Amino acid sequence: MSSATLKRALDLALDLPEAERAALARDLLASLDGPADPDAAQEWEAEIAKRLEDVQAGTAQTIDADEALRGIDARLHKG
Repeated sequence: MSSATLKRALDLALDLPEAERAALARDLLASLDGPADPDAAQEWEAEIAKRLEDVQAGTAQTIDADEALRGIDARLHKG
């Protein structure tokens, strides 16, 4: 694609309403991800079930949501 074509596509995209620009951006980003893993949903379900069992059995270490968010914030701002 030439830079003129790319510029025209960008100009057209920027003229779209915000919701349509967001949908376009989402679709463009998704197109870069490659094909979805067909087993991912099943694997996540198994992982969720395992973690729930660990919590119910008392073998999982849990932390308060506020503490988790503070930890995430600290990691993001760690230089």
